Amino acid sequence: MNIPKTNFPRLIIIGGGFAGLKLAKSLRNKRFQLIMLDRNNYHTFQPLLYQVATAGLEPDSIAHPIRKLFKKQDNFFFRMANVDKVDTESKKLYTDIGSISYNYLVIATGATTNFFGMESIARNAMTMKSVSEALDLRSLILQNFEKALLKNDVKELEGLMAFVIVGAGPTGVELAGALAELKKHVLPYDYPDLDIRRMQINLVEMAEDVLPPMSAIASKKAFQYLEDLGVNIWLKQAVSEYDGTTVTFKDGKTLRTNTLIWAAGVKGSVIDGIKEDAIVNGRYHVDRQSRILGYDDVFAIGDVSIMKTDLFPKGLPMLAPVANQQGELLGKNIIGIEYNKKVVDFEYHDAGVMATVGRNRAVVDLKRIKFQGLFAWYVWMFVHLISLVGFRSKVITFFNWAYSYLYFDRGVRLIIRKYNGKSADS
Repeated sequence: MNIPKTNFPRLIIIGGGFAGLKLAKSLRNKRFQLIMLDRNNYHTFQPLLYQVATAGLEPDSIAHPIRKLFKKQDNFFFRMANVDKVDTESKKLYTDIGSISYNYLVIATGATTNFFGMESIARNAMTMKSVSEALDLRSLILQNFEKALLKNDVKELEGLMAFVIVGAGPTGVELAGALAELKKHVLPYDYPDLDIRRMQINLVEMAEDVLPPMSAIASKKAFQYLEDLGVNIWLKQAVSEYDGTTVTFKDGKTLRTNTLIWAAGVKGSVIDGIKEDAIVNGRYHVDRQSRILGYDDVFAIGDVSIMKTDLFPKGLPMLAPVANQQGELLGKNIIGIEYNKKVVDFEYHDAGVMATVGRNRAVVDLKRIKFQGLFAWYVWMFVHLISLVGFRSKVITFFNWAYSYLYFDRGVRLIIRKYNGKSADS
């Protein structure tokens, strides 16, 4: 890997997501050699991936080069790599670009899609966990309408213009709202020779309401917003199969669609070499100091970890604020471990959760107050704007949102590369 040897303890961070970045920043110019490994050379702001998928933003609005973030941090090294396995006995990491030893290892690889063993869905559904996948989805949506122009068969036409989103958490709800806004404000003008009323947006949820992690009032209001936008909501329904043209529910119902978007579950992106008994529900079980159980020098933070507390007996939520707070505290604790100082247990400071449901509509659950509507939408935009990494990303996103709001338009409806069933990641 061509990493120089120093007399500083070497800390390897696997993953350049929220948790990994915050940890590396918290150890800026400390007496550690920091090495970050990631399969991409950029950080992705995942909460806005759905806007890339629905032509609201270009990828460079939500992706930021990792090296640029740390260009003034002398103790930081970055390498693009896929990690194959870790040998915790010899304290060595094996990757596709070589092996490297460590003093401390932090796994911050985030989450990947969980299909719960349903192979037909894994084979045929669209996912949205990376920039490449969001671009594939954008291309497929636009390609479907290009193909629909050429069809006379009603069933084929309806299949191309129907979309099924499985999972009514924040990702599913926000994606459904964005598609509904496209149907209402953009597609009728792009495709005047198509009857856009045939476009169907179906949101499927196994629970009894949308946004199950949020309050009852937020769920009820989000449901109302989605219905007002014309989204078909299927509650208490579980999908069992998808063959590429037809979705089959467990109760036998079917829906015709050429596009199934899976937003129903995630699991940790684990690597080989960690004991199986330290993995719970596909994530690393960690103590309150983010150590993987059974290890002294291997840690996990962010979505790949599961930390149980009195308030969260099933584990902390898989949210960016959790990852940020874990990364910041772990930096302080590793300094404490190295220099025999005090370490502290993690306490999650819950700032609340929020979701947007199209133009002028959002729901916000804060610790002491809950509100919905236009003001909630402004709060949602402000929080996401300031959370973006890099000044340029903030400026570009602000102007894109302002243009879309003023002109009821989205300026990036481009099929840069045709989707042919294979992601650029593969």
